[in-house]
Amino acid sequence: MASGSMTFRTLIRQPSAFLPIAMSAAALALVVGFLARYGIVRQADEGAAARVFQLLIVAQLPIIAFFAARRLPAHTRPAALVLALQIGAAMLAVLTVLLLEM
Repeated sequence: MASGSMTFRTLIRQPSAFLPIAMSAAALALVVGFLARYGIVRQADEGAAARVFQLLIVAQLPIIAFFAARRLPAHTRPAALVLALQIGAAMLAVLTVLLLEM
């Protein structure tokens, strides 16, 4: 594929593009599932769900950095859209936890 011909559709199919979005979706599903099962619970110590959430969010960072370093220079516009989607998905998951003060 030529360097300038990669579209958003072909770019989002790359693992470094969709993995962070999937990880954010999993983190959000974890929060929603925890809320559905236990409600808003104040705990003295973080539980396993909180640890898994944190791991999912932090593990995205190197993948997003790799994607940005590899794809932004060659495919600026579609890569910027994918990058915005990745960051937006992570922010949605984190803001959900922050707003619920979990």
